[in-house]
Amino acid sequence: MAASLEFNKTLAAVLTAGIIASGAGVVSRMIYHPVIPEERAYPIDMAAVEAEGGEAAQEQEETAEISQLLATANADSGATIAKKCASCHTFEQGEGNKIGPNLWGVLGRDIASVPDFSYSDALSEKQGAWDYQTVSDFVTNPKSWAPGTKMTFAGLKKAQDRADLLAYLRTLSDNPPPLPEKG
Repeated sequence: MAASLEFNKTLAAVLTAGIIASGAGVVSRMIYHPVIPEERAYPIDMAAVEAEGGEAAQEQEETAEISQLLATANADSGATIAKKCASCHTFEQGEGNKIGPNLWGVLGRDIASVPDFSYSDALSEKQGAWDYQTVSDFVTNPKSWAPGTKMTFAGLKKAQDRADLLAYLRTLSDNPPPLPEKG
């Protein structure tokens, strides 16, 4: 008999809690009068997004700005940004490599050309030199620029951060390449 009474008490408590929860919902709707819009609050015109090229167009726009941003880039800010790179790269002349190659004199150097570093096939197959635009494109999204690269860095999305980093990397050379002309 006692077990039956305990079951009834438990059932009554559960039902009471359900009634209170339902009642609270009804009362809150009476107090606040929610208005549910018929259409989405922030419609997105997908035709316009596709016409502009979406994210790709934004990345191209930011990439194009590098030559302009380099004229006013701050190497000290770039040194701060480069601290993100310090876990994998060294910066001083003559220092050894870490997980990534030493970055002294990287601007103007051929891609994948540090002799005592084992590059991924993705970078080894790339031709040319690390100029300002190439470094900017690479650090924007390394995995996209060189699919298969061993570099796990997510990238620097802000063009100003990349320009500041490039200004800092430019100081890491006895004979830095001239700044590109504004585009």
